[in-house]
Amino acid sequence: MRFFAVLLFFVLTANALVLQKANSYNEQNISGWLMSEKLDGIRAYWDGKTLQTRQGKVINAPAWFLKDLPAFVLDGELWSKRGDFENIQSIVMDDVPSEKWHELQYMVFEVPQSEGNFTQRLQKAADYMSAKKLTHVKIIEQKICKDKEDLAAFHKQIQERGGEGVMVKDGSLPYFDGRSDSILKVKKAEDAEAKVIGYKKGSGKYKGLMGSLQVELENGTQFFIGSGFSDAQRANPPKMGSIVTFSYFGLTKLGKPKFASFLHERRD
Repeated sequence: MRFFAVLLFFVLTANALVLQKANSYNEQNISGWLMSEKLDGIRAYWDGKTLQTRQGKVINAPAWFLKDLPAFVLDGELWSKRGDFENIQSIVMDDVPSEKWHELQYMVFEVPQSEGNFTQRLQKAADYMSAKKLTHVKIIEQKICKDKEDLAAFHKQIQERGGEGVMVKDGSLPYFDGRSDSILKVKKAEDAEAKVIGYKKGSGKYKGLMGSLQVELENGTQFFIGSGFSDAQRANPPKMGSIVTFSYFGLTKLGKPKFASFLHERRD
């Protein structure tokens, strides 16, 4: 069983794109960096011809949505509003695009492979969108971060509005791929992803339902997620091999997430 779970993991990730990834903020010096709201949508990479998920799966967006996108590369988030992830995912992952695509915007946060620093790259995209008069494609607003107190105030503001968190980025650098301390995410709780590898039966009021999910991190660490599920999700839990997102508060000495709580299943 473990062999097939590992095989499935590699099949799912074989076509994954190499993208910029953020580390977590831990009181690093971010004075003069740029900060923006972290949107909880579906990440979408435009390669100049097709729109793809971070796993390299082509997104079946309607022709009108793609028609005037540029010949150069964009990276961003398909998004509607705060707290709307499940609806966004259902729209984006449909094989046949629906009219509900009119609810979405493509919120651009990077222009990969383009020259110049971060601000210059974003300006390239902004100039193009302005010339084409694109209303469904926007640049995520960036603010200069004065210091950690400024970041804390902005983060509090986003949290009060129901937002997920904040991204901070060293805007002086040329484009690069991969995970870096030059991009940091700021959230009340951490979140991560894991692969479903098993189930534990429920008891008491959850008798006959799923009690908890057994999951595995990319590094092989295994643990159970027992909270955050609705009764409907316990009756029909994520399938074996699927990828789920969970929140947690730090790690134990054994490297297991503390107070892990289910957020949603990823289909992208």
